Amino acid sequence: MNFPDNLRYTKDHEWVKLEGNTATVGITEFAQKELGDIVYVDIDTVGKSFDAEAVFGTVEAVKTVSDLFLPLSGTIDKVNPALANQPELVNTNPYEDGWMIKMTVTDPAEYDNLLTAEAYQKLIS
Repeated sequence: MNFPDNLRYTKDHEWVKLEGNTATVGITEFAQKELGDIVYVDIDTVGKSFDAEAVFGTVEAVKTVSDLFLPLSGTIDKVNPALANQPELVNTNPYEDGWMIKMTVTDPAEYDNLLTAEAYQKLIS
């Protein structure tokens, strides 16, 4: 499985790419494989602020629905518009085209508390 070194990860299987105080968030390759075929992504929290680990949406697969947890505190600015018509992008390209949200981070130092790719791999093995 692929876990890019330039990202950080959560124990809840989200990934984060931080650029300045803007974070891009999605679910990991491991998570999408565990869920199976993604059929719907429900995120209606644009413009809202949350603390880290709050639920910001759900992802629906053929057999299950799973909560999405915010990896960092901040405000959700944008949802990936492509997921409305192509939720399967989460399965085919979770780290690029299948990203879920972009957010403004309140405290970028929280990023340092997230798991490295190596630590995440240990968590799931």
